[in-house]
Amino acid sequence: MKLGKVEFCHFLQTLALFLCLSGMNQAELTRSRSKPYFQSGRTRIKRSWVWNQFFVLEEYMGTDPLYVGKLHSDVDKGDGSIKYILSGEGASSIFIIDENTGDIHATKRLDREEQAYYTLRAQALDRLTNKPVEPESEFVIKIQDINDNEPKFLDGPYTAGVPEMSPVGTSVVQVTATDADDPTYGNSARVVYSILQGQPYFSVEPKTGVIKTALPNMDREAKDQYLLVIQAKDMVGQNGGLSGTTSVTVTLTDVNDNPPRFPRRSYQYNVPESLPVASVVARIKAADADVGPNAEMEYKIVDGDGLGVFKISVDKDTQEGIITIQKELDFEAKTSYTLRIEAANMHVDPRFLSLGPFSDMTTVKIIVEDVDEPPVFTSRLYSMVVSEAAKVGTIIGTVAAHDPDASNSPVRYSIDRNTDLERYFNIDANSGVITTAKSLDRETNAVHNITVLAMESQNPAQIGRGYVAITILDINDNAPEFAMEYETTVCENAQPGQVIQKISAIDKDDPPNGHQFYFSLTAEAANNHNFTLQDNKDNTATVLTKRNGFRRQEQSVFYLPIFIVDSGSPSLSSTNTLTIRVCDCDADGIAQTCNAEAYILPAGLSTGALIAILACVLTLLVLVLLIVTMRRRKKEPLIFDEERDIRENIVRYDDEGGGEEDTEAFDMAALRNLNIMRDTKTRRDVTPEIQFLSRPTFKSIPDNVIFREFIWERLKEADVDPCAPPYDSLQTYAFEGNGSVAESLSSLDSISSNSDQNYDYLSDWGPRFKRLADMYGTGPDCLYS
Repeated sequence: MKLGKVEFCHFLQTLALFLCLSGMNQAELTRSRSKPYFQSGRTRIKRSWVWNQFFVLEEYMGTDPLYVGKLHSDVDKGDGSIKYILSGEGASSIFIIDENTGDIHATKRLDREEQAYYTLRAQALDRLTNKPVEPESEFVIKIQDINDNEPKFLDGPYTAGVPEMSPVGTSVVQVTATDADDPTYGNSARVVYSILQGQPYFSVEPKTGVIKTALPNMDREAKDQYLLVIQAKDMVGQNGGLSGTTSVTVTLTDVNDNPPRFPRRSYQYNVPESLPVASVVARIKAADADVGPNAEMEYKIVDGDGLGVFKISVDKDTQEGIITIQKELDFEAKTSYTLRIEAANMHVDPRFLSLGPFSDMTTVKIIVEDVDEPPVFTSRLYSMVVSEAAKVGTIIGTVAAHDPDASNSPVRYSIDRNTDLERYFNIDANSGVITTAKSLDRETNAVHNITVLAMESQNPAQIGRGYVAITILDINDNAPEFAMEYETTVCENAQPGQVIQKISAIDKDDPPNGHQFYFSLTAEAANNHNFTLQDNKDNTATVLTKRNGFRRQEQSVFYLPIFIVDSGSPSLSSTNTLTIRVCDCDADGIAQTCNAEAYILPAGLSTGALIAILACVLTLLVLVLLIVTMRRRKKEPLIFDEERDIRENIVRYDDEGGGEEDTEAFDMAALRNLNIMRDTKTRRDVTPEIQFLSRPTFKSIPDNVIFREFIWERLKEADVDPCAPPYDSLQTYAFEGNGSVAESLSSLDSISSNSDQNYDYLSDWGPRFKRLADMYGTGPDCLYS
């Protein structure tokens, strides 16, 4: 017969217990049949241990140590001569043994989930000799399980999703609970699942923990999220079992089960006719309860009279239909448009076609509003031509513009002068006729691009713009000339018929058939014996020599007049002069020097010597210029020279002792009782060192004619002096004048005249003149005698 899982587990437990007991009995039998155990001093027959299978119940909460079992040897006669010793896992710390009786006790609470069994060793010793009477034996103490652990959801809480409208029984997610109790013993670890919260929408498989839908047609748009509470209970769900719970958040994912629908059957929008092309006219949106790709839709205009004027596109972010203008609107041409617009889902789910159709229609009416528009020209660009020979006032062409509004206001014309700065053209304000206002020159400007403004008479703010391109037709009004400035040379050893220059011509005119130039020598040069001209008939000409050899000392430059005629109607001509220099050439005909003065130099003077001579001359010139410049810039001394300083000024000493109030040099003019003419202007590059001091004790004389004449004479001398500096400078004049009360104080005059004049009165003039009194006084402290 077939066994269930529970029955099979019981069978395995019974079989394991049977095998364990059989093994123990076999072990005891083996011990009893083993060889004798020899002990020193005596011989005996080995006897077996006597004990039972040891099991300890976990989570014992008693106050007394828990009895585990008893160890006993048949050698023990009960007289206390044998003692028992326990070693191994937990010996002494968890398990203790009575060495006299062999009773084993557990002193601590045991937890099978932490350690399921302990391996220990037992030994019986002679108490007197402390020698073993039995061989050491190993045994196991197993911890017997109790239901002390509740089921736990290690992966919880859970989140899951399931499509809306799913059929009953659709799997959502599987939850798993684990129980730390012994799954091989009893029902402590056998878990069953149940749902505590989430009915009637979901259910759970009791044994597997698989959560499934329990109701059909759950609508995300009605409720999109559910919170479930799942319980796991051990002991196969029986009373007294332990339980644990977890939460499961189930989200209904969207499916395309809602078709788009316009909120209104028709829309109306007003737009001005001046709205630019590509402008947005309106935004419409069909409502769709779905989200994401299921709500994506496309719009299209399926009917109406505005198919070519408007277009509709979709905004990917908002799923709105955007109506824009494709062509310019004109109120005078059409005042309204009607559009039939369809909105349809892009992704349709075939399972829900019965809920459709998944599209909708609406009507959009667009009303065009009239605005005051600027005048419009009949053409965007006018092309006109005029000859550059046209006289002032010549009519070039006509432009025309009209008011597109129903009022059809009159239009006035003008030229935007920013496009005609030189004012070459005029326009009639009423008719739009454009005429020339100045003479035209094609070579200056071949095409004139001007802007014509058309303004409404009733509303000058409304201005239209038209563009006119005026091409200037060419006439033959420019004579031909040399194409470039030619540098022509001829060798002294040239042979007759030798080509020395090929020339060409240019003409600023632009004839329709191209240029054709004719070259010839002028009448006065036609019969010269030096050069001739050959017209190559390809707008070029060749200059050739006519005679044999040229000499620079005779003539170093020739001027050849060439006559050039163009092919215009009427034709124009010009005479251009070709300058030909005679040069000394090498063997290859390359010019070396064209200077005629080279023949005047001595025959033995080389080029290097000539350069040396020129360098010497240049050096001498530079030296002369430097000397002249230095003399011109030599400054007139602003203070008196040494000789005049001795005669007419007081020597300045900087080594005077303490107590001197004034250590600065004196200007002798301060001692004169005359007005002093001062020039307040000083040189900017020279700081005057002489300070003019005046004494307030003397009255000034109003007549300064002598000083004025003296200064004017010095000014005249400075004006005509070629060595005077070119800039303003300070001129110092040492002129005392006549009739000075103090007379001359010059030390030279005093010594030369042997004057016995007494200058002791200077001591009365104050401390400023104490130094003079010491120098010129007759006292014992005078400096000179």
